[in-house]
Amino acid sequence: MTDNAIRRRRTKIVATLGPAVDEAGVLEKMIVAGVDVVRLNLSHGTHEEHRRRVSAVREAAARQERDVGVLIDLQGPKIRIECFRDGAVELREGDAFVLDCALPSDAGDSGRVGVTYKQLPHDVHPGDMLVLADGEIVLEVCEVDQHEVRCRVETGGRLSDHKGLNRRGGGLSAEALTQKDLVDMQLAAEVEADFLAISFPRSAADVERARELLREYGGKAAVVAKIERAEAVENLDEIIEASDAVMIARGDLAVEIGDAPLPGVQKRIVRHARARNTVVITATQMMESMVTSPTPTRAEVLDVANAVLDGTDAVMLSEETAVGKHPVKVVEAMARVCLGAEAEPREDQHRRADSDHFQRVDETISMAAMYVSLNLDVTALVALTESGTTPLYMSRVRSGIPIYALTRHERTRRRLTLYRGVYPIAFEDEHESDEVLPDVAAALLERGLVTSEALIIVTRGKRRHVSGGTNSLHLVRVADVLTGQVL
Repeated sequence: MTDNAIRRRRTKIVATLGPAVDEAGVLEKMIVAGVDVVRLNLSHGTHEEHRRRVSAVREAAARQERDVGVLIDLQGPKIRIECFRDGAVELREGDAFVLDCALPSDAGDSGRVGVTYKQLPHDVHPGDMLVLADGEIVLEVCEVDQHEVRCRVETGGRLSDHKGLNRRGGGLSAEALTQKDLVDMQLAAEVEADFLAISFPRSAADVERARELLREYGGKAAVVAKIERAEAVENLDEIIEASDAVMIARGDLAVEIGDAPLPGVQKRIVRHARARNTVVITATQMMESMVTSPTPTRAEVLDVANAVLDGTDAVMLSEETAVGKHPVKVVEAMARVCLGAEAEPREDQHRRADSDHFQRVDETISMAAMYVSLNLDVTALVALTESGTTPLYMSRVRSGIPIYALTRHERTRRRLTLYRGVYPIAFEDEHESDEVLPDVAAALLERGLVTSEALIIVTRGKRRHVSGGTNSLHLVRVADVLTGQVL
């Protein structure tokens, strides 16, 4: 796939790092294939491994002259069973089985097993359904005492060590941030992560607390709220408002709310996030068959394409790249499917850019630029930006017009890697006036992004180096700018 093809793809690709990408040259090939953001899952691996991988990403991106974002994903309060004394057990429908919070961690057997979350007996009641191993095993709570939750097996199967545990419908009160998360947040600050994903938040307060702690540690990452609890769906809009981005973590979310509601909830999250100027990532099992297979299934192709058509900013690969056999091929397949979906006419359908009341000058300029671009034959939108806010606003309107974000800040460019249809370019604005326009036109022309006859829109602030200061819009033809006819 050529660099031009990667630039044309509007939906961004997030790829999880792991042992599969540690072989020499693999990571760089993935970046060439189209990875925009890498994810480090702190549920696995050591801090030293994560430091090494972040360093490798930054070096590979520099060699390719690309900006690649880094997302640190906190483990959160993942509730798990403990271990079995003699290995995995087989649970049969109708059997009695006990979740025993007082049992030693390695003493489980066919009748009971320990649990990492000691408050479980206080959070469940008879009649509740507990789901283990990502939905493969279902237990009905029959009786609860001080440290035991006595259950009946509703759906049996093979149960092994450390499998996850959820309550269908939500309601487990574990805090969103654990002590491990606090240590891992310090790592995120140290490696200058661009995004920090918070696992299992229940409300805006969880997101705000995470942001405050991250800032105390010196981290400047954008905060991503993972929607994976039933309570998070109930509090969706407040969580979106409190976050820079949200991730639809479909694995745990489906376990809590059930499979049937998941497609509608996914579409609602995308719709609400975009309406609130928040970035959205669609994740989990998007091309899971490619952990072993060199090609995706047709169902996976349709899953990815539907997320793209709904307007997701990014699609995410997990095990497929972290431990899969074909990490480069799966990125190529994901990019190919995104491009195919974006080619459909629906991609160019958009909400009216003049349909809202705006609270900020930069938002008003952004929407004015989108309105003009959708009513004239505009080749490109160009935002001279400090913080990346103006191109974010532009990217909330559905269009096929590329948005080039020109900024001197590497950190801003890396954050822009997650925004749909936005392409960061390193650029130093040395001018206090509109004299910058020839430099802008030349930068785009030299990269082959526009022709001399192209009509482009340029937004900027009259005062340089002021975050949120975008207050002007220029509609110009590249050739006219270069010959000084519009100055």
